[in-house]
Amino acid sequence: MTVPPAARPLRALSRPDVLARLEAALAGAEGVLGAHCVHELWMRGEFATHIEAALEKLWERAARSIPEWLPMRYVDWLPAAYEVAAGFKAERKGRSNLYLVLLDYEDRREGPHGVYVGMSHYSPAQRFDQHKAGIRAAGSVLKRGLEVLTGPVLHLQHIARPVAARIEIELAEALRDAGLLVQGGH
Repeated sequence: MTVPPAARPLRALSRPDVLARLEAALAGAEGVLGAHCVHELWMRGEFATHIEAALEKLWERAARSIPEWLPMRYVDWLPAAYEVAAGFKAERKGRSNLYLVLLDYEDRREGPHGVYVGMSHYSPAQRFDQHKAGIRAAGSVLKRGLEVLTGPVLHLQHIARPVAARIEIELAEALRDAGLLVQGGH
């Protein structure tokens, strides 16, 4: 299944059907199917404890085949990030990529997580590694960066630089408007 998560290929299934497919994916160590099952439950507003348990089991049993777009931990506002990011379209192809980084704000009153919005000609994973190594690093990512949130912005990869620069600013503003704690987006 090479379908992007935003397409939600399991949307038409009932909750019991999604759970049955998740169990089958766990039994067969099928990371892609399991990721789509967890993602679908997440987007439907499944209890955080259920998502966390499903993530733990999936990472335990199928880590090698889990797509990079599935986060490693529960983030309560992930459905909102998908919804907001879906409102942006890239008109032209190019070499720039938009990326989101999950930030750890456990020590702050605003909530346990924030998000950094960035743009680079490097892949999101490469740029995250650069931030963490101190290479042209944003302080928030260097100090608080947990992981790249690839899924919401998969459709905003390999786009023209001027378009990416505009979307970076507008996406950060839209995520702030949706109530997220946002860094970056310049």
